[in-house]
Amino acid sequence: MQIFHKLDEIPANFGPAIVSVGNFDGVHLAHTHVLNEISRRGREQGKRSMAVSFEPHPSRVLRPDVGLKLITPTTEKLQLIAATGVDATLMLPFTVDLSELTPEEFAGHILKDHLHASEVHEGANFRFGHQASGDVSSLKEFGRKMGFDVTVYPEMRVHSESVSSSRIRTLLKDGEVRNARHLLGRAFSIQSTVESGRGYGAKYTVPTVNLAAYDELIPRNGVYVTRTQVGEECFDSVTNVGNRPTFGADSFAIESHLMNFHPVEITEETRIEIHFLKRLRSEIKFPSVEALRQQIARDVRVAQRYFELVAAKSSTE
Repeated sequence: MQIFHKLDEIPANFGPAIVSVGNFDGVHLAHTHVLNEISRRGREQGKRSMAVSFEPHPSRVLRPDVGLKLITPTTEKLQLIAATGVDATLMLPFTVDLSELTPEEFAGHILKDHLHASEVHEGANFRFGHQASGDVSSLKEFGRKMGFDVTVYPEMRVHSESVSSSRIRTLLKDGEVRNARHLLGRAFSIQSTVESGRGYGAKYTVPTVNLAAYDELIPRNGVYVTRTQVGEECFDSVTNVGNRPTFGADSFAIESHLMNFHPVEITEETRIEIHFLKRLRSEIKFPSVEALRQQIARDVRVAQRYFELVAAKSSTE
């Protein structure tokens, strides 16, 4: 997949293009449905397909006081978009000037003049232009004037839940990682490296991995059944997200206990990815470190049973 970071990077002969515009935070089931469709349409027609997103997220420019945390940071978002088969993604720099374009200016300047869009595909709640004053009805009107067709997708619902980034964000903040998984179409995960000072450059022999600082969205503090990928290896795990009250104040950590552990090579660059499967419990302040160890052992037994049931179900399907 080609990645462009500004309009003038796009080759003049790129179009005609089949386009979808959005933040695509989370790249959830509704996003992937639309992206798969523009990819398919592009292949059928011999045209290029393009996702158009924004960097930074518009909320970080227009409402910086909100402190928005992303479901999927840009690197992961691009990986997920690429998996849908689209030919290119434009990460359009989001500025105050861009936000002040009227809907018609956005459609003319971006979609028509630069992308040479022949089709634009959007969800029914799509908004664009200054103060989000444009909607799919006005987009269709501009398409008739400017020469592109518009396809609108109805709201997607899974298990009676609306598939949207805002709903997924709420579920994760509540620790509802299983429900978030239904809407994402995959387990929610976070990617980082190992916290500094944890044995770089040699065999890593301790079955506990502390994630380096992570600034985007994380699930509610608590203990989770997870899978933790360390480089190319994946371990069943139990992960604590929170302040570790047993150890006193100011000790926030994302810490995974690797259940089927064996020594592995870890460097400063080794990628760690934690996939959150099920919430086990809230954080508890234990009277001693020994009491905490006993609880971790109980958590591990519950997690082992979870993985046994998953394996048994998979073997019968």
